[in-house]
Amino acid sequence: MDNDDITVLTARQMAWMRFRANPVAIIGALMVISVLLAALLAPWIAPFPDHAGAVIDFRNKHHAPDATYLLGADKVGRDILSRVLFGFRVSLLLVVGVLAIAVPIGGALGLLAGYFSGRVETLIAGFTNVMLAIPPLVMALAVGNVLTPSLTNAMIAIAMLWWTWHARLVYRVSKSVATEDFIEAARLSGASHWHILTKEILPNCVSVISVKTTLDAAFIILFGATLSFLGLGVQPPTPDLGTMVADGRQFLPENWWGVLAPGLAIFYATLGFNLLGDGLRDMFDVEV
Repeated sequence: MDNDDITVLTARQMAWMRFRANPVAIIGALMVISVLLAALLAPWIAPFPDHAGAVIDFRNKHHAPDATYLLGADKVGRDILSRVLFGFRVSLLLVVGVLAIAVPIGGALGLLAGYFSGRVETLIAGFTNVMLAIPPLVMALAVGNVLTPSLTNAMIAIAMLWWTWHARLVYRVSKSVATEDFIEAARLSGASHWHILTKEILPNCVSVISVKTTLDAAFIILFGATLSFLGLGVQPPTPDLGTMVADGRQFLPENWWGVLAPGLAIFYATLGFNLLGDGLRDMFDVEV
């Protein structure tokens, strides 16, 4: 093992030590893991997995929390706990879908703008700044009104502006890295632009992208819940946390469990991703 390998290994160990020493980050990681497990194992751990579909049981309409319905039942008698577990699955699918669109687009544009100067940088940075001036929620609502409400269209509506934050972040980092001596050395050695972008600059952006995507997950869950709350996201009978809050609020304050359970689920998931993102930021020692 040469000296470079030892240095890299030591840096990773130090980063992991910083993460382990942060109890808040550990708590956030455990919360995120629990959400992921709940979503993955929902068909097996949900008390009534069939209640994730178009099940109607008016005999248990607005059933209060008890030993059978731990979090109560909704307006048509479906188990709220089961629907919350499947709701986590929908929220995480939204997160993955949005980031799968936003990160590659924003990252690629940010790399190009940061590496190339002149017209390329001006065009990309200018267009990104124009898009950043549009409030994301307003754009999402506009797109949601034009397109048929669904999970896929909710992803598109949110991703249409979400890429801008990644473009600006990667642009800032790549612009700084592009001035380093090892980049100039790569140019003088005859390395292609593609090699410099993907092998020299991009690896230096991975840490900030990782932190950004983790923090983004929390905001995307909130955005998705907002769209569904307004009727522009996932449609019934698919269990969605925002839709469940919207349905439950009609029966407040008597049937409080219809809002409390999905509301706390949204809070729990967003808090977990935020805490984990803060921990990763301290671990990598980066600014996002």
